Amino acid sequence: MKRHIALLLAIAMIVCKISTAQDAKPVQFNFTAKAINDSTVQLTVAAKISKGSQLFSTKKSSDDDAFVSALMLDTTAKPLTTIKDTIIENGALQLVKSTDSTVYKLYSDSVSFTYLVHVKADSAFTLKGAFAALLKKGEEFPSEEEKFSVTIEASTVKTDVAKKDDTLLSVFLLCFATGLFAIITPCVFPLIPVTVSFFLKRSGSRQAGVRNAVIYSLSIIAIYTVPTILITLVFGDKALYAISTSAISNLLFFAIFIVFAVSFFGAFELTLPNSWANKADQQAGKGGILGIFFMALTLVIVSFSCTGPLVGTLLGQTSTKGVSIAPIIGMFGFGLGLALPFSLFAFFPSMLQSLPKSGGWLNSVKVTFGFIELALAMKFLSNVDLIYHWHLLNRDVFLVIWIVVFVLMGLYLLGKLKFSHDSDLKFISVPRLFFGIAAFSFALYMVPGLWGAPLKPLSGFIPPATTQDFNLDNLKYTIGSSTSAPTATNTGANPPKKYTEKLHVPFGLTAYFDLEEGMAAAKILHKPLMLDFTGHSCANCRKMEEEVWSNPDVLKRIKENFVLVSLYVDESTELPAAEQYTNKKGEKIVTVGDKNLDYEIAKFNLNAQPLYMFLDLNGNPLSDKKYGYDADVQKFINHLDAVKAAFDKQP
Repeated sequence: MKRHIALLLAIAMIVCKISTAQDAKPVQFNFTAKAINDSTVQLTVAAKISKGSQLFSTKKSSDDDAFVSALMLDTTAKPLTTIKDTIIENGALQLVKSTDSTVYKLYSDSVSFTYLVHVKADSAFTLKGAFAALLKKGEEFPSEEEKFSVTIEASTVKTDVAKKDDTLLSVFLLCFATGLFAIITPCVFPLIPVTVSFFLKRSGSRQAGVRNAVIYSLSIIAIYTVPTILITLVFGDKALYAISTSAISNLLFFAIFIVFAVSFFGAFELTLPNSWANKADQQAGKGGILGIFFMALTLVIVSFSCTGPLVGTLLGQTSTKGVSIAPIIGMFGFGLGLALPFSLFAFFPSMLQSLPKSGGWLNSVKVTFGFIELALAMKFLSNVDLIYHWHLLNRDVFLVIWIVVFVLMGLYLLGKLKFSHDSDLKFISVPRLFFGIAAFSFALYMVPGLWGAPLKPLSGFIPPATTQDFNLDNLKYTIGSSTSAPTATNTGANPPKKYTEKLHVPFGLTAYFDLEEGMAAAKILHKPLMLDFTGHSCANCRKMEEEVWSNPDVLKRIKENFVLVSLYVDESTELPAAEQYTNKKGEKIVTVGDKNLDYEIAKFNLNAQPLYMFLDLNGNPLSDKKYGYDADVQKFINHLDAVKAAFDKQP
């Protein structure tokens, strides 16, 4: 028994000694690191200083000042690292003058040192080194060296670059497929065998014919790509984006698409001036490379009535991708898809015999395309309706129009409707039957949306659910569920007031639509801000909401952990005269949308939506990652948790 008691006493003494030793440690360190971009890591050294001790700053009072603490990196380990800069944060600096008039720069209680470290690494790696701490304890100057080893994941910028590459690839493939589709339009298809035969017969040899056909195809690609490049160079890389999101341009696109649709239905023939085609044809007759180029230009001009709507739609969609080069890549893909058959059939002329003969089916393609043009015209008008808050094309009204359009398209494909230029339809071909089934199926799929069904695949094209008065799906967010709405009675924070009669967010969320209002509420609630840069005409914003925000885990985090501030960059409401201003570029900021867009560009150097940024109570970003459209739900959850954790670590 005595032995047991002695053993317990010995253990207790050891524990006490360890505890005393830990308590006696003058400073405790915590090392954290994160990648800022593909070549820079942010290393933070947090120091908790015990009572009676003071830690010297890393900044010298003078060039010959030796009383400093210092970070030492292990430069022998791979990858090679060098310190770029140091910033001292969250510490109360004290200037103490000694008896010999030396000024000491000291910290008490706690301080953190943030270093920017230059690193060359393509994957995760370990950063090693030590922090040499110089302390002042009474009249003594003890020193300590704390070693560290932290692992840094692959740079977030590389993820963003990969994401940008994926975006450009998807843009290219979409436009390339559309270019291939344009081949079967009645303006292009009949010209393929004629043009290829012309090159093969006119040229002195088959090799020369193939070469001329390739030059012809390259000319088509250049005609679609070069003007897009010139617009970008002359008016800036955001010119096409500004056009695609403008209410005036959307209204113009609506009118153009209506005209194209009526033309496709056979009311009239829509072409560019004949003089343009005649002049291009005259130049084509001169021969040589220049003559071949003008032959390609002639094709582009005479096929405008079929390809023009496709090009306009593609430019509008690619310009909103948030990548400035996307429209150029898109037009290159479209030109390549349209030009490819001319070279392909020149290489393999026997394939010309397998092409179907021109006939009434080409006009059916044109009319079918007219129905699609009519549906797309409603999309452009819907953008304008949302920007100006006309409430003419709310979600249910929009869906009714689309359902009717695609039902009529199905009836036409089954031969129940006939237009003036249509040939007699003696029987229904198998492809026509399947296209008819697809049209009816699509119309039937949209019917539940009249009562609020999410219709997630269409979320980027149809108006948001918040514009629909009768929405059964929204009941689950409003009945029996709590919201994060801060009210004066239960939190002391004022509820959102500005622009709430015009702007709304889905899923029962409460959002502020003014940054100052949101920041005031965040300080009272002690929650970080979630900035949602969005737009009425932003298709990817709606897709992000329907595909990611609607997830219960995401929705719970947004409601409970953040103050949501939705900033519409295309909101047409005019600012009060006292709030209007001129920005640094000399541009007059007049509307709410102008103000929000100017803030996004000035603060984050980005002009793309959606963009989700998270701020602390001082208005500083909690993360350097510029989070845009990404349908990965778990990735968004991880990002929300990371920025919330960063906020919670702040004092």
